Amino acid sequence: MESYKEQFIEFLMSANVLKFGDFTAKSGRKIPYFVNAGEIKTGNQISKLGEFYAKSYIEKMGKTPAVLYGPAYKGISLSVSASIALAKEGLDLPFFFNRKEVKDHGEGGMFVGYTPKDGEDIVIVEDVITAGTAIRESIENLSVFEKSKIKAVFVMVNRMEKGKTELSAMKELELEHGFPVYSVVTVYDIIEYLEARAKTETDTANIDRIKAYLAVNGAKE
Repeated sequence: MESYKEQFIEFLMSANVLKFGDFTAKSGRKIPYFVNAGEIKTGNQISKLGEFYAKSYIEKMGKTPAVLYGPAYKGISLSVSASIALAKEGLDLPFFFNRKEVKDHGEGGMFVGYTPKDGEDIVIVEDVITAGTAIRESIENLSVFEKSKIKAVFVMVNRMEKGKTELSAMKELELEHGFPVYSVVTVYDIIEYLEARAKTETDTANIDRIKAYLAVNGAKE
């Protein structure tokens, strides 16, 4: 595994973003591990996270300009931190995010920040994709920008789970909407990392539970 992937997993665990136990995903599935960007609570942590997103962006898209979109609420800080980190790399990208409830006073509207201009590409910055529910909501929200297109989606972890079919939610989104979905690491990277460092029965149990979950819900690509 590439060293930056190991560093990223270590970062997620040290910040308590990656945790193990019994959780319920937005899709309704019961899952044995959880990736929660809401645990990022300090300036140093959000700065570091933005650097990983920036690294992934430049690796996949070079310095292609786009507008970063962060879905409320977690995507807001993710898009801002990615924008800051990319600016330090010489790529100064605008960003915007949505409100959960449309504002009917002041400047009003659903969105805050930059307004994409006709022909500008949009890149969605999210934490994870399980069944693709949240991304489809973002696609619907962004449909108001009829002359802009979604260029790509970047997430922290590819959970490698089935979407509506036997394919992964990420692959379904790519096929359905025609844009790539990139992740810094996959759940199999996490398993590999844990297996190399397992020291206790709890470590082994966590690995076994994730594998058992993927045996049922894992995508067949």
